[in-house]
Amino acid sequence: MKIFIFLLTLIFTLQTSFAQSADGASTEVTNKVSTACTVELNVKGVIGLSNLQRVINAKSKAKKNSCKSILLLMNTPGGSLDSTRKIVTEILNAEVPFLCLVYPSGAHAGSAGAIILQACHINGAMRATNIGAATPINGDGKDIAKDLRQKLLNDTVSWLEGVTKLRKRNEKFSEEIITIAKAVSAEEAHKIGAIDFIGNTKEEFVQFCAGKDVLLKDSKPGVVVVGAITPIAEGLKEKTLDLLADPEMAYMMFMASLGMLYFEITHPGMVAPGVIGAVGLVVSMVALHKLEVQWGALLLILLGLSFLIAEAFVPSFGMLGVGGGVSLVLGSIFLFDQEATGHTIPLSMILPIAILFTVLSLIIARLAFKSRNYKVKTNDSVLLESTGVVVQVKPGAEYWVEVTGERWKAESDDALSVGDKVKIKSKNNLLLKVTKI
Repeated sequence: MKIFIFLLTLIFTLQTSFAQSADGASTEVTNKVSTACTVELNVKGVIGLSNLQRVINAKSKAKKNSCKSILLLMNTPGGSLDSTRKIVTEILNAEVPFLCLVYPSGAHAGSAGAIILQACHINGAMRATNIGAATPINGDGKDIAKDLRQKLLNDTVSWLEGVTKLRKRNEKFSEEIITIAKAVSAEEAHKIGAIDFIGNTKEEFVQFCAGKDVLLKDSKPGVVVVGAITPIAEGLKEKTLDLLADPEMAYMMFMASLGMLYFEITHPGMVAPGVIGAVGLVVSMVALHKLEVQWGALLLILLGLSFLIAEAFVPSFGMLGVGGGVSLVLGSIFLFDQEATGHTIPLSMILPIAILFTVLSLIIARLAFKSRNYKVKTNDSVLLESTGVVVQVKPGAEYWVEVTGERWKAESDDALSVGDKVKIKSKNNLLLKVTKI
């Protein structure tokens, strides 16, 4: 009980201090927001769930802070076509313009990055960068089967053609980066009209964009307004999602989780494969875009609570409790989005709460186990430790005794009378061997 009170006090103190700091930070951010601001985000590494989340966060932050534009700095080799389509959809349906720059010098917008670049309202690149090579391939880098490849190429080309026409850029280039994996330097891309700007600094690009006419959501005309740069904060959620960005890793996690669950079903009582498989299945479904991040977070939290409760009833040697704690931590990280909701949960609060729940579940499970861990006594052992009373004597030294509320036939080397107390020496089927006390 003392440990429990201490942990509750610790969590309350952390929560209070976090709330005060969050209020102070919120006030500071509000005071810094000017009449015009530009949200800045980085799209880097493999295009996947984490970068899609960053784009969504940027739109939410722009709306929340009344920012008039979003500056997207890109350095990516490409990635998931599914994530790319969703990012392009987010950009095309944005209420503020996306200003996309291949940044810094030496960076590239390869494959999926080149497609995203064409969807941006205004795009550009730093010198010594390159763009292109967007031909769809398998995850192992090999060509796709001929018929499927042709179908995928035609679909992607027609899709990107519509995007390029909307932005009035070089349609031939957008086709060739898909069909023949064409890649060009930033200078060449600017020369053929694939990008709108080429320069040496990010500031030059921002100033170039100011005042340009663009088409926003539903082809609504707009003018680019730039202001103070407001970067998107990289939280624990985005860093965790970065680990799941690789589609191959997400697929392997999915298959491994199914294997774990199959092993648990065919070998019930192992517990560990079932716990790992259940948590891994939810996380991989989120990584594969089959489950929204927030719904995945809610499932992980409910799964964690279920494991912690089951720990009190299933002898899992702590595996359910530990798995429940891990599931709670992951679910809590994914649940809140600071840029979208204005709220987030720091790791300094998530860990104590998860540890508290885990410790409590293990304590309760231990107490429950100890309460059941008594020496099980069979009927024979109970009889041999009991005493009885002679209730009937029949001719031929046949006795009937009452033991623990039951009547038993008995024999004895001693002469017994009704009412004598006897001790049970042994049992042979339904016959007791007794001796007089």
